[in-house]
Amino acid sequence: MIAQVSGRLAAKQGDRVVVHTAGGVGYEIAVPLGVMEQLPPVGESVSLATELVVREDGWALYGFRDESERRFFQRLIGVTGIGPKLAIALMSALGVERGARALRERNIALLSSVSGIGKKTAERLALELADKLREFEGPGAGGAAASHDGTSEAALKALERLGYDTAQADRALRDVLAADGGGSTETLVRRALHLLTGG
Repeated sequence: MIAQVSGRLAAKQGDRVVVHTAGGVGYEIAVPLGVMEQLPPVGESVSLATELVVREDGWALYGFRDESERRFFQRLIGVTGIGPKLAIALMSALGVERGARALRERNIALLSSVSGIGKKTAERLALELADKLREFEGPGAGGAAASHDGTSEAALKALERLGYDTAQADRALRDVLAADGGGSTETLVRRALHLLTGG
C-alpha cells in the first residue's frame, strides 16, 4: 500500500499531477478538483495522502490533502458499482463535507447532478452510506483545509448554471488551476469561461 507520497510537484495537467520523490521516482496521481485547487506551484514541495487502487486493467494512484479525504474516498469506492472515477467526480463536484451531508440526508437530486451518477446509483450510495459518514460533517471535517473546498465547488456550480455540463466545467477548472493556481470564485469562473469559449 502506498499511503503517502511526498516530494517535488513536477507537473499538473487535467485531473493528474506528477510528484518526484527524493528517491528519484515520479508518481502520477489523480486528484479531486478541491485538491488541485490547493496545490502549490510546480517545482515546490508537496505531500499527499494516497490510495492505490488495483484493478485487472491496471493500477492507479489517487491523492488527497489528508487522511480524512482518503477515508471518504475509500467509503465511496467500497459501494458496489462505484469506481474511483465516480468517487473522484463526486468529491470534485460536492467536496467532502457537502457530499457526506447529501448522502446522509439522502439528497438524491444533488447526488445525481454529479456527472456519471444517475438516480439509481445515487440511491444506492445513499442507502449504503447514509449512516456511516457522520465523521466527515461539521467543523473540522476533512482536516484543516476543509474550509477551502468552497471556491472551486462554487465555480463549478456557477459554470453549470451557465449551461455547461459537469464534466466540461470540471475539465476547464482543472486546466485553469493547473496553469494559474487558485484565485477567487469569480476569477476561476472567468478564466474557465475564457477556455470554454475559445478565448
